[in-house]
Amino acid sequence: MTTFEDTIFAVSSGRPPSGVAVVRISGPAAAATARAVCGDLPAPRLACYRAMRDPASGEVLDRGLVLYFPGPASATGEDTVELHLHGGRAVVAAVLRALGTLPGLRTAEAGEFTRRALANGKLDLAEVEGLADLVAAETEAQRRQALALASGALSRRIGSWRAALVRALALVEASIDFSDEGDVPDDLVAEALGAIAPLLGEIAAAVRDGARGERVREGLTVAIVGPPNAGKSTLLNRLAGREAAIVSPLPGTTRDVLEVHLELAGQAVVLLDTAGLRESDDLVEQEGVRRARARAEAADLVLWLSDGGEEPPEALARAIRVRTKTDLSKATVPAGWIGLSAQTGEGVEALLACLEADAERLGGGEPALVSRARQRRALSEALGHLERAHGAFAGREELRAEELRLAARALDRVIGRIDVEDILDALFRTFCIGK
Repeated sequence: MTTFEDTIFAVSSGRPPSGVAVVRISGPAAAATARAVCGDLPAPRLACYRAMRDPASGEVLDRGLVLYFPGPASATGEDTVELHLHGGRAVVAAVLRALGTLPGLRTAEAGEFTRRALANGKLDLAEVEGLADLVAAETEAQRRQALALASGALSRRIGSWRAALVRALALVEASIDFSDEGDVPDDLVAEALGAIAPLLGEIAAAVRDGARGERVREGLTVAIVGPPNAGKSTLLNRLAGREAAIVSPLPGTTRDVLEVHLELAGQAVVLLDTAGLRESDDLVEQEGVRRARARAEAADLVLWLSDGGEEPPEALARAIRVRTKTDLSKATVPAGWIGLSAQTGEGVEALLACLEADAERLGGGEPALVSRARQRRALSEALGHLERAHGAFAGREELRAEELRLAARALDRVIGRIDVEDILDALFRTFCIGK
């Protein structure tokens, strides 16, 4: 356990006003602070009704519940107190002001409670990342995936993989160090290879599924592309339910990529309205077209809009084809296309059904184990070392042992046991004060 000299406090229940506000206090002076503000310290993990007073003047600031969690059996691993107050701004401000006058106390920084939990082994890095994603979750798919990660789904899998690796490493090292001992079996290396063989498929599957996990966390990108005046901005506004894009009969109105965030089938989706694809002498429009092509080619899904039935470029052949302005044209909608009038709404339901089916295909199912590029890179590195360790070393088993050690180190990076100091500051900046 890590002992911090100072005691921190902050509102952990969100910005007031609210029905109830929770002020969290954590550190070596937490119990003494509770006595100074509330009088008698309540029994551990038992909510007690108390008057909360200004330690300097004795004035009653509020009446509410007090809970005491002695460390290490607390969220942060150190003594922790929670004050459950009325959530008015003046009440919260008065209590925070009173706490700030006590020696050894200071306001917590963003994510500092969680950082102390990490330092004290209450959470590992993967669980902390899941907690950050849970706080930021806006869709059902994001909530389910973040909750699984915060609850240790990836951490438990890493633990089982690492245990198998350590066993395999012990077998290989025994074959090296005790090869001349009579009671050491000759097939230790074969046993080690048998132990790591299942890991190859399991880790490879987790790495492949990482792309889906990242899509769920960051949102699927759906690019709306097509020639000028095909109705792209009109469709974006219709799907967004607001005037997000400027609509004009003049070709080339959209010059840059416009993003709109929404939810489809429980998945976060980022809609991209792009410049009309055409040849132009206008340098600004040329750059808009270049960006449109680049974003479309990198998108998870592409909607190709055309009011004349033109086929998409070869690079966008996978696009969902949408024949627009059907209210103005009597032409037959080609087979494999969706007929649409963004003005009247005809065909919008069919398009949404198609998008929701694709969103479910790309991001649905059971929560992915991996949700961040950092995790995927570390697992890919571990997989590479494992694949090499599973090969032939012409009797130089010390090289196989080194590959296994490197694979274990890569797994340790996923859960933050080693080499993660460079990412912690950036991660905890994404947390709110009081978390």
